[in-house]
Amino acid sequence: MNVTVHGDSAVPPFEQVRAQLAQQINDGTLAVGTKLPTVRALAAELGIAANTAARAYRELESAGMIDTRGRSGTFVSSSGDRSRLQAAEHAAEYARAVDGLGIDREEALAIVRAALDV
Repeated sequence: MNVTVHGDSAVPPFEQVRAQLAQQINDGTLAVGTKLPTVRALAAELGIAANTAARAYRELESAGMIDTRGRSGTFVSSSGDRSRLQAAEHAAEYARAVDGLGIDREEALAIVRAALDV
């Protein structure tokens, strides 16, 4: 697991951690079943508050990418590979919504690009 937090970034630290872990889960760097560090260990390693690390884990858990198994620890979930399917489903919903609003495809893509740059 390779995660870095940049204090000078406009992106909040929890989101930097969440995004990097999600990327590593999606690309297979963190395989299904991999045990992740405890919240406190991750926070200490990255020099962030424990609540910040906990929020990143909560967001990943709510997305189905990791599972917390009580005292056993936190692990990469087997359902984590569904994230791309979920993203495609949300993209299809977005396409239907912008069609219903009468927004053309180029403008809809520009809206998505702007949202991704935030």
